[in-house]
Amino acid sequence: MKVIFVGDAYITTEMMQAAAKQKLSENDTAEFFFFGEKNRGDMRDTVKMIEAHRREEIAVPDGLMEAVADADLLVVHLCPVNADLLMRAKQLKAVLSCRGGTENIDLAYAAEKGVIVTCNPAHNANAVAEYTIGLMLCETRNIARADAALKAGTWREKYPNTATTIREISDMTIGIIGFGSVGRLVAEKLESFKCRVLVYDPFIDESAFDILNQEFVGMDELLQQSDIITVHARASSYLLDFEQFAKMKPTAYVINTARSIMINPDALKDALDTGRIMGAAIDVFESEPEIPAFYRQYDNITITNHRGGDTINSYSDSPKFALDNWFGYTQGKKLRFWANRDAMKK
Repeated sequence: MKVIFVGDAYITTEMMQAAAKQKLSENDTAEFFFFGEKNRGDMRDTVKMIEAHRREEIAVPDGLMEAVADADLLVVHLCPVNADLLMRAKQLKAVLSCRGGTENIDLAYAAEKGVIVTCNPAHNANAVAEYTIGLMLCETRNIARADAALKAGTWREKYPNTATTIREISDMTIGIIGFGSVGRLVAEKLESFKCRVLVYDPFIDESAFDILNQEFVGMDELLQQSDIITVHARASSYLLDFEQFAKMKPTAYVINTARSIMINPDALKDALDTGRIMGAAIDVFESEPEIPAFYRQYDNITITNHRGGDTINSYSDSPKFALDNWFGYTQGKKLRFWANRDAMKK
């Protein structure tokens, strides 16, 4: 079997090589390529193009087109897998993506060719879940604000929420929008806080999971009852807009470690200006690295620069998972995160 690996500045060639060494047999052949710019900062514009579904405009590494001609598996992270590349892959069985999104892969054409595509939305799920809990504590307990004040020489004791809502998480109701890999891990981690957890996800029901102490509710009920609302979903338009903010408690906090499209920044600003919510913690922005000015000016927002999934584990473990997932499937196990299954059925 011939396996092509394409690393980048995030999941490096060395990480791909480590996965190949652990998971491939001595009878398998592995070839390695590097896609994109050499460092993450320079990759920012490329990633934006990929997430805007502009994969056809991005060149693949030299030699990759020729190498895939007799490949059985293609393991990628950000590298585009377009129709031209798939057309040349005469015996390709699967594209194994190490990332959660599939914007860099032509799913429809892969299905037409009978090529399975898997993704890995769980690769940074634990990292994002941990970070989400950290932002909940940071915003509600004023951790970053206290740090900034002390470093500026001020012993600060009053904050935007001092009079009303400095509460322990154990005394709060947490609303989780989206109950996929990240949302579920957030819920599991919240078990230790003994708090009430509400879940909204229109694509699943309570019977699908065996987690204790979660209540599956409608969107309106979650918005109205939650003290902290955290978003872990995918969407093509704003999930939290003016209408949704109007239904929240004036003491509520909003957390976003998912994607910027989850929250309308104008609606968030309005909610903070009018006192419809108490505060927010935001890790993702529409025009990174530029952000709207109010994020820097408001005292009741904690902001971080897209660090939620940025751990060595989330990157280094992903190629191993991709291969484990595929080899398990060839041995009769269920294939997780099969991205083009429905298209192949049709």
